[in-house]
Amino acid sequence: MLIGELGSPPAQETSDAASEQTDDLSAPFGDLIPFGDPSWYQGWDSLYYNDSHRRFRARMREFVEREIMPYCDEWDEAKQVPRSLFVKCAEAGIMAGICGELPTEFMTIDNIFGVPLDEFDIFHEFILGDELCRCGSGGVLWGICGGFGIGLPPVLLFAANELRQRVAPEVLAGRKTICLAITEPYAGSDVASLRCEAKETPDGEHFIVNGEKKWITNGAFADYFTVAVRTGGEGMGGLSLLLIERTMPGVKTRQMQCSGVWSSGTAYITFEDVKVPKANLIGKQDKGFKYIMYNFNHERLIVCMQATRCARVCLEEAIKYASKRETFGRKLIEHQVIRHKLADMARRIEATHAWMEQLLYQSKVMSHNEAMVKLGGPIALLKVQATQTFEFCAREAAQIFGGLAYTRGGQGGKIERLYREVRAYAIPGGSEEIMTDLGMKQSLKVAQFLGAKI
Repeated sequence: MLIGELGSPPAQETSDAASEQTDDLSAPFGDLIPFGDPSWYQGWDSLYYNDSHRRFRARMREFVEREIMPYCDEWDEAKQVPRSLFVKCAEAGIMAGICGELPTEFMTIDNIFGVPLDEFDIFHEFILGDELCRCGSGGVLWGICGGFGIGLPPVLLFAANELRQRVAPEVLAGRKTICLAITEPYAGSDVASLRCEAKETPDGEHFIVNGEKKWITNGAFADYFTVAVRTGGEGMGGLSLLLIERTMPGVKTRQMQCSGVWSSGTAYITFEDVKVPKANLIGKQDKGFKYIMYNFNHERLIVCMQATRCARVCLEEAIKYASKRETFGRKLIEHQVIRHKLADMARRIEATHAWMEQLLYQSKVMSHNEAMVKLGGPIALLKVQATQTFEFCAREAAQIFGGLAYTRGGQGGKIERLYREVRAYAIPGGSEEIMTDLGMKQSLKVAQFLGAKI
């Protein structure tokens, strides 16, 4: 049996030559469903993208449609992605491409889908994440890169060279996996209240770690854990980052049964008298809060990218279904009330996408320190905007699909799954309430510093 669309020709693999023949021109790309792709896919001019981005877009789409889309339902029901997928993604450069800054020192390839490493920019990374999201499964997406994209950067940026040399090549090659373990049963967005404790041994050579971590993406199968631990007193000044390895005695993980993102390996982790060499300290002791904050803008931008494309998937699926489903003698799309729903979805998506591109451009041209100060507030607010847009579109698409969106699999399978996964975007990385307050508070501080008359 084959799963597909009635009347559709069998999918044909696209050669590089065929892709580039279309892509070298600013020709429309994709299925051209209104608002189902960003406007520059439909031949519109954009200041952000060039022919390199267009070629990269075509190659990413071909990879996702061949290697990921056909298997999402299977992996989701199995609640895991196969290890072989990590290797495929690594060989293509996908893993390196989501680190924020390319870890060229540890890479064995000189291009990512034909893009030379010195040309790869934040908009290539945006396209990479955006095209991955078209699979319509947050679980598969997070299974591939959810833990990796936030767990490896602290090691690359702050760990001693010996630790980097030991961990980074294996992870970037897809042979090992890594995750970030911050949230606990007692503290989430309030990072400064973490309790997981690491005490130095009398000889000063090791830490003994005791504590729990909860809702850790990829924790069920990760080989390495970048863990926030308390090495000092209360508050943010007493936190450090340690690299803990699964093979260390006392590390226990169990997969959590969550509403969505099933194949991401969300885990509850217990550390019981885990003896960790002091060489596994990431950066300086008691400076962990700074390292955690360093990557938050990038992490939240990734959430925004994914949530916005997931909203597009909802809109695209709703338009396709409404164009063939008939009620009361007319196709759904011929009913004004349905077109209004689609219009409301489209305007929210396009507004969110435009703001996101603006902030991505600022991230590209600003230094990291400047971006941390100036963009922290707007990115926090964008996260709220993107996840609320996703939630709205998932609901409206479910209304259009009716009972099909209440059933796992089938025509409404993507909508049913994405509706369950909305909360996985609205809460992690800073909950809606925290982000709203942080966004305005941070923006006011920056404005006052710049001389605003407030």
